[in-house]
Amino acid sequence: MAHDHNTIQKPLGKKHHSCVAYNLIDRCWRCDCNWANNRKRLADCASGFGHGTYGGKLGRIYVVTDSSDKNVINPKPGTLRHAVLLPEPLWIVFSRDMIIRLTRELIFTSDKTIDGRGFEIHVAGGAGFMLQFVHNVIIHGLHMYDIAEAEGGSIRSKHDHVGIRGRSDGDAICVFRSSQVWVDHCSFASSYDGLIDIVAASTNALLFGASEKTPEDKILKVTLAYNHFGKGLTQRLPAVRFGFAHVVNNDYTQWQSYAIGGGDGATIISQGNRFMAADGACKEVTKREHVPESVWRKWTWRSEGDLLLNGAYFRQSGNPNWAKKYKGYPLIPAQPATEVPRLTKFVGASLHCKAGAPC
Repeated sequence: MAHDHNTIQKPLGKKHHSCVAYNLIDRCWRCDCNWANNRKRLADCASGFGHGTYGGKLGRIYVVTDSSDKNVINPKPGTLRHAVLLPEPLWIVFSRDMIIRLTRELIFTSDKTIDGRGFEIHVAGGAGFMLQFVHNVIIHGLHMYDIAEAEGGSIRSKHDHVGIRGRSDGDAICVFRSSQVWVDHCSFASSYDGLIDIVAASTNALLFGASEKTPEDKILKVTLAYNHFGKGLTQRLPAVRFGFAHVVNNDYTQWQSYAIGGGDGATIISQGNRFMAADGACKEVTKREHVPESVWRKWTWRSEGDLLLNGAYFRQSGNPNWAKKYKGYPLIPAQPATEVPRLTKFVGASLHCKAGAPC
């Protein structure tokens, strides 16, 4: 799974800019005047552990024309809920600016792209997204904030199935036993629980790994690249249990408790990030959960080329020569941490893409 070019902070005002693409993923698709007629080019741009995620590239374009979410058993055609439940690959776009308040969690099916480019698409004031037992999903260009718990009950989870669901947790996006998920150029703020949870053996995919009771999360692999973690955040940026997380070229400004945490033998490789500690807050970037140093010193948590500012420090552990033993998919090459402000300059959902102009 990959999370790229996202902002996690309070919503910001609009800022207009000329089109310049600085990092390798943006250079793959941005600054094309004909982007609106070539939307699916985005599907060729996933990198890191999200490589090969193409979403709804092989399907038709579905246009969401209705922002309502009144019927969760028989969703109205033209709504986002109707689109994500259809049993076919779809590239889902929008007809206009929208604020979508989900009355219940939005349950996805596989092979979908949600593409918010061209309009301001806000999912706010209601439930969040649930990706459960699915594969191959792209979520791009959304604002998600003020996400709340939602009642359970009868909810359609597939085009041909209605089931009884429990109360949702209040995560903006929950990924459960799913693979090949890419979240790109989204802006998150103010969720009741977590902003993004990736749990229960989800792989090639901000709590990563459910609990010490789910050791199957050892197969979890996550890339976190080119994101900005802004003011007002406390911790879990990310927190990782079991699994492998590559945290590369992100900009961390002013966490309160810690930035990167975890447990249960997780491997965390931090490369080329900028960590700016806040005045009056904890200066340590890392936190190991509920174990003595004799245990966590064996976990591989490495900081390579990170820029640590205003007293920030990263407590390293484990094998400094981990790269010699690593045999997984090639990681995104880290750029110097001094380049992070440039690499993350145009993160989030506010690219203000307009048809006929560079995005």
